[in-house]
Order: sequence, then structure tokens, then C-alpha cells
Amino acid sequence: MRVLLALGGNAMTGRDGRARVEDQVSAAQDAMDSVADLVAAGVDVVLTHGNGPQVGNLLVKNELAAHVVPPVPLDWCGAQTQATLGLVLMNALDDALRARGIDRPTATVVTRARVDVDDPGFARPTKPIGRYLGAEEAAVLVEHGETWEDRGEKGWRRVVASPEPREILDAAAVQALVEAGFVVVANGGGGIPVVREVGQGLRGVEAVIDKDLGAALLARTVGADVLVVATDVSHAVLRFGTPDAEPVGRVSVTRMRALAAEGHFASGSMGPKVDAACRFVEQGGRYAVITDLTRIVAAVRTPDGAAGTVVVPDPSGDRAGRDHPEQGEPHA
Repeated sequence: MRVLLALGGNAMTGRDGRARVEDQVSAAQDAMDSVADLVAAGVDVVLTHGNGPQVGNLLVKNELAAHVVPPVPLDWCGAQTQATLGLVLMNALDDALRARGIDRPTATVVTRARVDVDDPGFARPTKPIGRYLGAEEAAVLVEHGETWEDRGEKGWRRVVASPEPREILDAAAVQALVEAGFVVVANGGGGIPVVREVGQGLRGVEAVIDKDLGAALLARTVGADVLVVATDVSHAVLRFGTPDAEPVGRVSVTRMRALAAEGHFASGSMGPKVDAACRFVEQGGRYAVITDLTRIVAAVRTPDGAAGTVVVPDPSGDRAGRDHPEQGEPHA
């Protein structure tokens, strides 16, 4: 079995949300203990991860140094965090595997994800990133070509596009390493967003790809049987935060889509994870799991819904979402 495991941003920070070096190393060690258990269970694992706190740190450095040096573009920030987090995860996973007597090599692929140059998100950026600044500080960054919005009393905040990922450009390298026996870390933060322009080749763009949608596309591209979205809760929950809250166990993809349409899953938290799980199953995946790190082995080995939310194909074999076949489809 091959599993694509997507680590949420919380998996790479301290319990209090801080992202100091020591916090990130400690969090990676905890996360990789669970991953090593999955490998020990005989599963081929491909890892991807969020990078929001790490990119946020780089953006602060951009802001503080903007009077001295030009800000580093967002695609460069993504590349830097992919490499840095890959290093941290590989070190932690190597140690965890060694402690279990497992000899498996690890590798990180700095990974680009192609988006459409005419994606509607570029026309009106809406994805907020980084911290709030005062008007004068924001004005300096606007002069460098960034888009900032006045958010009232909180101050100004940068916004960027969040385009749909269409193709994992470096998937062949990931696939080759997996086939050679490596545990691979790839496509961190949803992938480094690039566009292909006629006669001009590839170029990076100022955008953020949703990490969960990037994970679903990578999973399908590298032939994963199962997608696991690891977060800080064991299940997706209906009526979250109310006395009638109810965890979702094993559910068909059509039913999960219907629950999402009813507004059960917040767009800024569980919503993208549910969408990613549904896309993966709709496009041929065996099943998708949403759970926390402590339950990933149980959820993968016994996908009955007890250890996490498990999204499965419809009993009839039909696929929901056939009216959107273009989503996540790689182009030749």
C-alpha cells in the first residue's frame, strides 16, 4: 500500500503555536514517530506538509528589511521552506526509523506546482498572509509590488492569489525515488506555484496553493492508494462547537459532499481537508482519511471510521463531482 500523508501546519510548530527552531525540531520528532510506525507497518509513505508559520517568519524578515533590500518573492519563500522543513523532517524520520531497526533512505524534492496564468484568483487576490502592519509600513511593501488591504482597526494585511493546482511538475522525480525505496518529502505548502507562458517557459508567481488540494493532486499523481490528511483532531465533526456535535466516521464521497454543501466544515480549517479527501476518492483513490497523528496507523489499517473520518467511493461505484472533471487534472 502507498499512502500520501499530508501534515498540517500544527505538526511543525510547538503546542502553543510558536515556530522557533527548537519548537519545529521537537514537533517534527513527534510527527515522525507516527510516520515511522506507518513505515514499520509495511506502508510506502510519501510526505507533504504545510508551511504557513515558516513562510510567515520569512515575510516578517522581508518587512523588517524592506528599506534595505528588496523583499524575497513568495515563490522563493516557498522553496526555502520546502528545503528547510525537508531537512528537519528527514533528520527526525531517520532517527525514528533507526530506533525501530528500519533501514530506509529519505529524500526531499523541492517541488513546483503548475497553475493557470489566467486563474481567476490572480484577478482579485483574497488569500491573507503574514501579519498586520501600519499604513506606512505597508506602503513600503506596496512600492515593491505587493498587494495590501486596509483591514480597519487591525491595520493593513497582505493578500495574494490562491490558484488551483493543475500539475505537479516534479512528480516524476518523486515517483522514481519512491520506487527506489525512499520515503520522500515533497510538494510542501501545496507546491511552489509556477505558470507556463507561451514562448517564455516557467516562472514563479506570488501566490499560495492550498496545501490540502496540493496533497490530493500529488497523491493521485504518484499513484497513492490512500490519502491521509493529518490534523489536530481525530475526526471531521458535524455541528462543530455545539452540544449536538457529532464526529463523522466512515462515509461515502457523495454523502460527504452533501454535508459540506450544508455548511458543516469551515472554509478556513476543515473545509479544504474535506474537499481534498473527496477529490482524491472521486478521482480513483481507494479511500481518504482525516485524523490526528496518533491514529494514522489504525485509520489506515482498519478504515472503519473508528480512528478517523474515512471517505470511501459510493457503493454503486459512481463518482461524485463528475461535473468538475477539470479540477486537479494534470495537462499533457
